[in-house]
Amino acid sequence: MIRAPQAVSTSTGWPELPAWEEWSGTLYSLHRWSQVVGKLRMAASPPVSHWWHVPLYVTPRGLTTGSVPYQGRLFSIEFDLVDHRLRVIDSNGGSFGLDLEPMSVADFYRRLMDGVRSIGIDLPVYTLPSEVADAIPFELDTDLRPYDRTQAETLRLVLIQAHRVLGAFRARFAGKVSPVHFFWGGFDLAVTRFSGRRAPLHKGGVPGVGDWVNQEAYSHEVSSAGWWVGDDVSPPNFYSYMYPDPDGYSSASVQPEAAEWSTRYGEFVLPYEAVWQAPDPDAMVDAFLTSTYSAGADLAGWNRPAFESPLYPFVPPPHRAWSTGLEPMLPPPMSPSPMKPEEMPPQTRRRR
Repeated sequence: MIRAPQAVSTSTGWPELPAWEEWSGTLYSLHRWSQVVGKLRMAASPPVSHWWHVPLYVTPRGLTTGSVPYQGRLFSIEFDLVDHRLRVIDSNGGSFGLDLEPMSVADFYRRLMDGVRSIGIDLPVYTLPSEVADAIPFELDTDLRPYDRTQAETLRLVLIQAHRVLGAFRARFAGKVSPVHFFWGGFDLAVTRFSGRRAPLHKGGVPGVGDWVNQEAYSHEVSSAGWWVGDDVSPPNFYSYMYPDPDGYSSASVQPEAAEWSTRYGEFVLPYEAVWQAPDPDAMVDAFLTSTYSAGADLAGWNRPAFESPLYPFVPPPHRAWSTGLEPMLPPPMSPSPMKPEEMPPQTRRRR
């Protein structure tokens, strides 16, 4: 059945967000529930540098762990914010689900852990929420928490739009770059570029997270950007920062005019309200991401010619499918025309 989203959106597809006090309850629920799910993924996954084995990923319907290994099989957990269900499936045909509805964090934790055990997945998790001041352990957070379907669908819509633009920005970097992934600790969508150089030891200090966690996460120089849902002090925004901060970064000239330096967070921010109201939100966010990265990378002395993909800006989206046989619009000095299949040595011929 085709079902239209309940959340109100603009003609560009970027939704207007409720005021914090209107949807903070639903966000609290989803934040804590996503931490339970994320910690299950973390408990089962082999460690990857910079904690890339712990985030969730945006899907057309919500958020997922992706495939997680466990005792010779794979499982995944997805928040379906269209049908408002949490679904667990494994590669042996096992499945479990529960409705997303008002409930306590303790009830969600109990139901999910009982459910995964029912299909043979038994993983211990550390129940204190991460990156949360005055955190309550999952099993002790017994107050009834709200869940509003329209607000959850609004979150899904903005995650989709942010994922699109961050993904296009990510594609323009030929160096080491993270996936576009959702960190359930800070409840933000992020993508990170790396210079390849070691960074000074991070001081840590994040609530509910050991200092050594951030020291590994920031072991190398980064330019990181993303979208954050906000809190009772700061509204939702796109953000961009460098670690370590190069001299002069906070006073650098960046775009668009609505962007500013946040002394509270030590990063550039672009209010989401300015984005969804813009005639071309994609262009506004891309200008923010590009200008803040360029300013920081130049000040920090990154080897930008080595990192920035020669495909851009020579191949405008949408990309031509490789299967069409059409050659991409590349400048000849940077990418000579490919040989015809019959001209290739046998060992270089590949079926796509």
